Amino acid sequence: MAALALGQLRRRPAAFAGPAAALFLAVATVTLFGSLLAAHLAAPASARGEADGPGLAVIAGAFGEIAVLTAFFVVVNALGSAVRRQHHELALLRTIAATPRQTRRLVRGQVVATTLLVAVPGWAAGVAAARRLLTELRRLGMAPPDVRVPVTPLPMLAALAAALAVGLAAAAVAARRISRVAPAAALTASTTEHARTGAPRLLAGLGVLAGGALLLRLAATRPEEQADKAGQAALLASLVLLAGVALVGPFAARLLAAALGAPLRALAPGAGWLADAHLRGYARRLSSAVVPVALLVGLSGTMLVMTRTAEHSASAAAAGAASATDVWLRQAELAMLACFAAVSTVNTLVAVTAERRRAFALLRLVGATRPQLMRMLAAEAAVTTAVGVLLGAAVAGAASSAFSASVTGSPVPSVPVAACAFTVAGAALLTVPAILLTGLRAIRGPAAELVGGGRD
Repeated sequence: MAALALGQLRRRPAAFAGPAAALFLAVATVTLFGSLLAAHLAAPASARGEADGPGLAVIAGAFGEIAVLTAFFVVVNALGSAVRRQHHELALLRTIAATPRQTRRLVRGQVVATTLLVAVPGWAAGVAAARRLLTELRRLGMAPPDVRVPVTPLPMLAALAAALAVGLAAAAVAARRISRVAPAAALTASTTEHARTGAPRLLAGLGVLAGGALLLRLAATRPEEQADKAGQAALLASLVLLAGVALVGPFAARLLAAALGAPLRALAPGAGWLADAHLRGYARRLSSAVVPVALLVGLSGTMLVMTRTAEHSASAAAAGAASATDVWLRQAELAMLACFAAVSTVNTLVAVTAERRRAFALLRLVGATRPQLMRMLAAEAAVTTAVGVLLGAAVAGAASSAFSASVTGSPVPSVPVAACAFTVAGAALLTVPAILLTGLRAIRGPAAELVGGGRD
């Protein structure tokens, strides 16, 4: 199975580009904040009090916590999409006597090989980013002038161990479905999906959403002088709520797709009807496409609104200089989180659209033309963007409202309309071209050959 896993990586490197990018970001992120924490621990005790602001330990811990959790969220999403994309091939292996254990070993081998391939570049990027960030922190007075990133392998080893642990866990969950069913049923399962969201998944999602609500309450009840803690609680709540959205995603996506289906069919009777039928029939696939868009909009929107609210609160209290470092840190964190979410969006949308190659070929065999398929994909891209933006905006609104209640006493935050509009436009510019360009590539070639699995 190890040789087969490596053969898959060599034969189809593009199929593993998404998981590789996600694992690279995870390794680099853990290395970055682990190196900052190591720099804090290596600094003399007398020098740790020479800096203004929260300090290296708080930056590495509180800010790094959100970034690392987001990176691992991206890893889980990317690996889940990659394994689902291989369902047909894994099902074929099951039909020629591969056991469930061998199937799971194959997926684990792919994860381990991909992680090891990106480990060294991830380490290098993380250390370089830590040194660059530390330079900026020293320039702003938020780090002691003599502190340096120490030469130690511990952050790198921790990053590799964490990426492997999360990657293997995500792959095990994703491979569970294909490895537990009978060989003949596995081949059918690779082209269909369950009509309903399972009760355990729905209950788990509701539990996670309840946990997010508790974090929102914690953020909203923090006193005004603990604005930093309120902000971290609100941002963590937004990430937890997005995880809950991912779990209940098929159910929520089906409801929103049904609500948007009628205007879609009215605006585009042919392509809109076909797109609506596909979105309703494959709610799990729609959920996979929607979640990264919601992640991008939710995290970016939360950071933008919280930053504007904090600025207005500081101005009203005549403490603008005191909040300057907080604003800079939030802007840096926003850039990092937006990068992670953008990678997740592109990875997932490309994977979800590419795995429909055979479905597109079947439509062509029954008379659909390439322009008709592209119009159908354009309609689906519009709905995917709309659903993702709505879910992300709901999460951002709840998180920023809780933060505003803490720092201003009012649940109505200050909203930077232009910046939020730019975020929505950015989500659309990532979503629509990713779906259309991947779809354009997926419908190339002879339809009969694609249906037979001759090309992938």
